[in-house]
Amino acid sequence: MIQIFLTIGVFCIIISGLILGVWTDGERQRAVFHSESEQYRNLRTKIALYAGIVGVVSLSIAGIGYSL
Repeated sequence: MIQIFLTIGVFCIIISGLILGVWTDGERQRAVFHSESEQYRNLRTKIALYAGIVGVVSLSIAGIGYSL
């Protein structure tokens, strides 16, 4: 059961980082920022926030389950 929460947590954190563009350089981030609409940026941020929250909660559950 712990492995399931660990896998979900890691997967959601990676998805959140990819959606936000965390692993790109500054030049690429500026280009994307100026080429996308505000609505799309807000949607992308909202999806990444939800994925990040699910990832953190899943990793927390896995950590608590592992320590018990």
